[in-house]
Amino acid sequence: MTLLQQAVDEASERLAAAGVPSPRADAELLAGHVLGLGRGEVAARALAGGPLDGADRAAFDALVARRAAREPLQHLTGIAGFRSLLLAVGPGVFVPRPETEIVAQLAIDALLAVPSPQPVAVDLGTGSGAIAISLATELPHARVHAVERSPEAFAWATRNAESAGAENLSLVLGDLADALPELDGAVDVVVSNPPYIPTDAVPRDPEVRLHDPELALYGGEDGLDVVRVLSRRALALLRPGGALVVEHAEVQGPAIRALLAADGWRAPATHPDLLGRPRATTAVR
Repeated sequence: MTLLQQAVDEASERLAAAGVPSPRADAELLAGHVLGLGRGEVAARALAGGPLDGADRAAFDALVARRAAREPLQHLTGIAGFRSLLLAVGPGVFVPRPETEIVAQLAIDALLAVPSPQPVAVDLGTGSGAIAISLATELPHARVHAVERSPEAFAWATRNAESAGAENLSLVLGDLADALPELDGAVDVVVSNPPYIPTDAVPRDPEVRLHDPELALYGGEDGLDVVRVLSRRALALLRPGGALVVEHAEVQGPAIRALLAADGWRAPATHPDLLGRPRATTAVR
């Protein structure tokens, strides 16, 4: 029998040695996953001198070894938090990031400004469904459509939409370049977190480089190939006055504003994420 405190301390040291960015938090979250406890409950039980029995210790050690090998924490627990959602994630789908929460908020704000009793939103390249499901669950009066090209990611999005009970969300397996032609000219908001990493800018973090699908990461030589396609498709989908919301890298705001302006969009503007970094650009049809 091992003390939980000792096991978590040892795991934290192992994860720190492996270069994991938040070793203590990850150790506590993995212990909580094994024990069916929240992180705060793990800390409280450890402080109280609680034990970790042999079977749980073995399961915990196995997970810590995988995390030390830089397998994403969310793949190990099977869950990623996003706004009010707990999303199922794993191999084949991009793990949603906290910075994308402001992208969802910008889309929600744009939908709230629509006078229609049933505004229409489209999420192009939905991945796990994080943005689309947030829109659908937080704005139940809206009609939300989401498109995903990858069959693997589409399966995750479908599972998450069903778990969230998002009955006002319609998922489509297809390419964002020509998706949803039946909605042309009728959409109020188009939102997207497209692949925007330049091909030669390989991410340093092994969790991203080795485990996020390449289809969700890379956007051509300058990272903007998919954004160019997205701009043209969104122009067709949106009604006059409709809004576009696009996530991008911190340095891409000026290039994306110029791209959108050249395509005929009005009022392109870049917005900060929760840490003050310029990570999303909006424009008006």
